[in-house]
Amino acid sequence: MALVPYGGGGVLPGLHSPAATYRFAGRPVRIEQSWAQLGVAAVVWDAALVLCAYLEAGNVDLCDRAVIELGAGTGLLGIVAALLGARVTVTDRAAALALLESNVRANLPPELQPRAAVKELTWGRDLGSFPPGAFDLVLGSDIVYLEETFADLLRTLEHLCAEHTVILLSCRIRYERDLDFLRMLRGRFSVHEVHYDPTKDVRIYKAQRGGRKDEI
Repeated sequence: MALVPYGGGGVLPGLHSPAATYRFAGRPVRIEQSWAQLGVAAVVWDAALVLCAYLEAGNVDLCDRAVIELGAGTGLLGIVAALLGARVTVTDRAAALALLESNVRANLPPELQPRAAVKELTWGRDLGSFPPGAFDLVLGSDIVYLEETFADLLRTLEHLCAEHTVILLSCRIRYERDLDFLRMLRGRFSVHEVHYDPTKDVRIYKAQRGGRKDEI
């Protein structure tokens, strides 16, 4: 696995743009960005695009599934999941919620608005607001990069996941500590790499409790 500095690859020129437009689920998705105000949390990274494409390709049955996105940032991944038929809870810390809410509401047609909720979640702290084990799928893109968050992220995943819950994490491995988190995750879940995009150097990992092979 290549270990490259955070922000490596061809994504940097687009980080400071106020908006970016993509096409998923047969429709344009226009995402507002705010690097100046929120930094890395308010721009679209390659890992989100790769996981969106993975979902769009039909690798996961999203129809009427309960999905939660962690560290959603701009909300692109959760928006795409909702467009593909999921009932989505899109989460991030309080500072990111205004941008997140704006993007979600701007990109979902009226009939899909009730299928998406934006909620505050600081990993390891706000878990009482989320029913344990209530989700079919947990999504995260490029959320593994700050070592001090790893224990709280793992605690959050354990709270959210029942036996049937599938976790999909997409990331570019930049540092040795990223691999440390994967080792931590393997201590609690069965973890497999299910996709690699060599053009963006992004991997998708699937995790599930107890080594079960359930598909959703």
